[in-house]
Amino acid sequence: MIKKLIFAVIVLYSINLYSQVNSTYNFLKLEVDARSAALAGSLIATENDVNMIYYNPACIATINKPQASLGFFKYLLDINSGNAAYAQSYNNVGYFGASIRYVNYGEFEKYDESYNRVGTFSANDLALSVGYANSYEDKLFYGANLKFIYSSIDEYKSTAVACDLGLLYKVSSYDLNIGISLLNLGRQLSSYMNTEENLPLDLRVGAIKKLEYLPLTVSFSFINLTEKTEKFIDRFKYFTVGGEFVLSDYVMLRGGYDNQKRQDLKTGTSLGLGGFSAGIGIKYQDKYFFDYSFNSLGKIGSTHRINLKYILK
Repeated sequence: MIKKLIFAVIVLYSINLYSQVNSTYNFLKLEVDARSAALAGSLIATENDVNMIYYNPACIATINKPQASLGFFKYLLDINSGNAAYAQSYNNVGYFGASIRYVNYGEFEKYDESYNRVGTFSANDLALSVGYANSYEDKLFYGANLKFIYSSIDEYKSTAVACDLGLLYKVSSYDLNIGISLLNLGRQLSSYMNTEENLPLDLRVGAIKKLEYLPLTVSFSFINLTEKTEKFIDRFKYFTVGGEFVLSDYVMLRGGYDNQKRQDLKTGTSLGLGGFSAGIGIKYQDKYFFDYSFNSLGKIGSTHRINLKYILK
């Protein structure tokens, strides 16, 4: 039982296996929705998807109708997460969105200094955000989120505020979009033990291209570009790539690869399928969308996500 507790705590504090050193709230660096997770988080510049509010707030200015999304994420052990997002345009003012993501780490047995069991405790993370986006000449899109973060472990609490900034540029003649986002720029308001920690700042740059002669859209991105490395060039090994194949008007197949995650998940000489992901998207009546993703953590296990998206008409 003690071993199980220790292992669970390790997972709790290292839930992002490729987290920034000396940072907290690392749940913010996990992929959120099923579509993005299936594409290994390579979606930085996609259009018409409310869930892009988590990755690049500028992209919500590309939605053509109000959208709502609800999702569930099954992590390791008893760790579960939920997410919800909504976005729409408002007159000629711009586009507004809101999102929430929540992580529950399950229940843990609590022991005192003498290893006597004294009950149980739980741990939770929560992030709420509101965003605004707009465009310039229908080519350059810009957006920002204001985010409130809350975390609790037993009786200890911590809060923070942060912002996300994003840009999206459309090269329509080439069916190419280029995006850049800076996520989790902020600071703690209150800390667990009176020791202030950094937020997991994340700079992402990516592109998405629809192929001309194939029903395939490919996406590529560099992530965690603010990560400290021994050599500057090493930062560019943190890349992801994904592909979305339109099988029919109603079914899309997806796959992705995260190079950093694959390297971090290496155990001995074995890599397994660590870093690879896959998923499927199903569309019904052009307004209901179901997305599922499978992400391999190599020998550690795998994670599963589902999302339901609804386009309001």
